[in-house]
Amino acid sequence: MTYQKNYRHWLTSPTLTADERAYLQGLNDKQIEALFFAPLSFGTAGLRGVMDIGLHAMNVHIVRHATQALADLVLREKEESPVVVIGYDCRENSKEFAHAAASVLANNGIAVKLFSELCPTPQVSFAIRHYGAMAGINITASHNPREYNGYKVYWRDGAQLPTAHAAQMADVMAGLDVLENSARHVECQNADLLTILGQETDRLFLDCVLAQRKRATPPDKQLSLLYTPFHGAGYRLVPQVLREAGYTQVQLVPEQSIPDGTFPTVKSPNPENIEGFALAIEQAKVEGIDVIIGTDPDADRVGVIVREGEKYKALSGNQIGVMLADYLIKNTSKETEQMPCVITTIVSTRMIDVICKAHDVPLFRTFTGFKYIASVMEQHADTHSLLLGFEESFGYMTGDFCRDKDAVTASLLIVEMAHWYAAQDMTLADGLAALYAQYGNYREETVNLVMPGVDGLTKMRDLMHNLRRNPPQCIAAAAVKEKIDYNNGINGLPPSNVLQFELADGTTILVRPSGTEPKVKVYILSSHQEIETYVVWAKQLAG
Repeated sequence: MTYQKNYRHWLTSPTLTADERAYLQGLNDKQIEALFFAPLSFGTAGLRGVMDIGLHAMNVHIVRHATQALADLVLREKEESPVVVIGYDCRENSKEFAHAAASVLANNGIAVKLFSELCPTPQVSFAIRHYGAMAGINITASHNPREYNGYKVYWRDGAQLPTAHAAQMADVMAGLDVLENSARHVECQNADLLTILGQETDRLFLDCVLAQRKRATPPDKQLSLLYTPFHGAGYRLVPQVLREAGYTQVQLVPEQSIPDGTFPTVKSPNPENIEGFALAIEQAKVEGIDVIIGTDPDADRVGVIVREGEKYKALSGNQIGVMLADYLIKNTSKETEQMPCVITTIVSTRMIDVICKAHDVPLFRTFTGFKYIASVMEQHADTHSLLLGFEESFGYMTGDFCRDKDAVTASLLIVEMAHWYAAQDMTLADGLAALYAQYGNYREETVNLVMPGVDGLTKMRDLMHNLRRNPPQCIAAAAVKEKIDYNNGINGLPPSNVLQFELADGTTILVRPSGTEPKVKVYILSSHQEIETYVVWAKQLAG
């Protein structure tokens, strides 16, 4: 159907409320096209989009549509008494979407364990594994701006939905009429199939987090810590786990410690952006704070700001990753049946290679996304235990109790690591400098080429197509020594829309469309400090 036919179908549907219909009647043609030109794409992690009324947006009708497809997938397994776990974050409509999903599943005869309040993403993954659920849903748009929401789907191992299962869900969704399906599930007919998860699940999860500590007894002399949840789901459990671990010098950023899906104090609730830490840094300067930690709205990503004299410096996701890996390697015994390993992505720093090699620790690389990290972890489960899984985008995972990014555990380990350095009269900044001195001055930059709107997907496809058809012979002043196209399947990895360029000076540049946002990401990985010319080249790709 054309966008106008899609629009008319929605406008005349009896499923819509009077307010929804009046809203649609007030749209202009450009707005109609943006909302009805195509359905939201169901990717390997689920759905993500701007909250609005329409086919290409996040709303209760789309949530019911996706959940019916998940119900079909679960019922195909023919498992007796299947269970699905549902969690949600602080965003506007998240609770409503979670309850709508629960109703659809219960109406299909599927038992639901629904979190009583907003919860961290890793806790959803944990609950799936702990309760033996077949699948899980988390209503979250992670670190995206306030107007977004999303629908993440997990499978029985606690990892995001396998590719084949995601394709099956997408096929079912394509055959369902969104509004006809939504009308069937406005009310929950089987409320007895709903169980509410409360503090007992918090306790079970926190016990697993605390078990990841390398030093059970905190030092007598403690650093001063400041934590911000950016109005999100980490607001309870991160401070609680730090207190239970014995860290008493923890303060909160009060304005950002109240859950609020409008994120009133930040433009973007993303710990990758130092601008979001403005309030925290201002408070830290007044109170002489040593370390600032911030988690995103669903508490799966964590950022760190460290004190350097009178100034505060943000660590990159790669820097946090190599520091955590080094710390865990040095404080974990190798005398176990399973050899500890590190798993990271093809777009993460090459510094981790030399650190793992120096300590004889196996390193595995895979695609971006903890779904892939969890898959590699499962492939090597008989011989290796996970020391650390990480992405450059501030995601970290350790242990065996969940299968997704875990900012709750990462926050605890970062605090523990900061005190380990402090016992050596070093700050985290000193520790990073020592690693650079030992292993080389690695530097990384990510350039985001944002391409929103109806024509954004076309621009992204054209950019990747042009790079394949006319690959650069030189990038800046460096010759391209090798081009690797992951669409062809490389090193046992499945085909993926990623291009990699190896330059004569040892720099690696990778280009890939984001799977969750309307942007193409360009990753520059180098052992050189001077990479500005590559950043300029990357920005020019946007045209």
